[in-house]
Amino acid sequence: MDSRCSSSADSRLAGRGRGSVNSMPLYARVESCDAGEKKCISDVRRTFCLFVTFDFLFITLLWIIELNVNGGIQKQLDIEVLHYDYRASFFDIFLLAVFRFSSLILCYAVCKLRHWWAIAVTTAVSCAFLIVKVILSKLLSQGAFGYLLPIISFVLAWIETWLLDFKVLPQEAEDENRYQCIADAAERAPLMCPGPLLSDGQFYSPPESVADSDEDLDDKHDPEVGLIQQVM
Repeated sequence: MDSRCSSSADSRLAGRGRGSVNSMPLYARVESCDAGEKKCISDVRRTFCLFVTFDFLFITLLWIIELNVNGGIQKQLDIEVLHYDYRASFFDIFLLAVFRFSSLILCYAVCKLRHWWAIAVTTAVSCAFLIVKVILSKLLSQGAFGYLLPIISFVLAWIETWLLDFKVLPQEAEDENRYQCIADAAERAPLMCPGPLLSDGQFYSPPESVADSDEDLDDKHDPEVGLIQQVM
């Protein structure tokens, strides 16, 4: 009897152990997904914001180099900023980079927007402005920077669009769907988890009782029934 009880207890503990082992990965994944959701910003979105910052800093650096090459920063600032001329100044290309940086960081880093409309607006404005400026201005006659700044600004704007549309938004949607699937599976796991396996030692059947044993005992204690049985 003791060995049967001990074997049944061991089998129950083994069944619970198997259930806990099987259920641990789901809960661990849910906790890891929760930790991922608690991040301020996803990895792909952070990469996109870093590239937007690089766009702004690179255009700024090229503009400063252009100011320094063409006669000094202070003199060129007076010409390009205080006496701004749309046909000859590079200052508006710098302002275009500031516009892209401030708009995209505000929408996708601060507000965490999950739509492409903001990058569509900035790219459309950048492309339209640069195309009109190249056509109407005299930048192409001002040396290498007349080619370099418009082309680099145009290319960086389209790279940002590609990063957001083909990397950031699809990756975040996939991560969200994966997290939802794991959370649903974790909620269904307690209902679908099978119970502990029962071994043969857990079943105990008492010895068979003799039929009508209680009636025979009552007849032995009743004297009248005893006399009748003796006569019979």
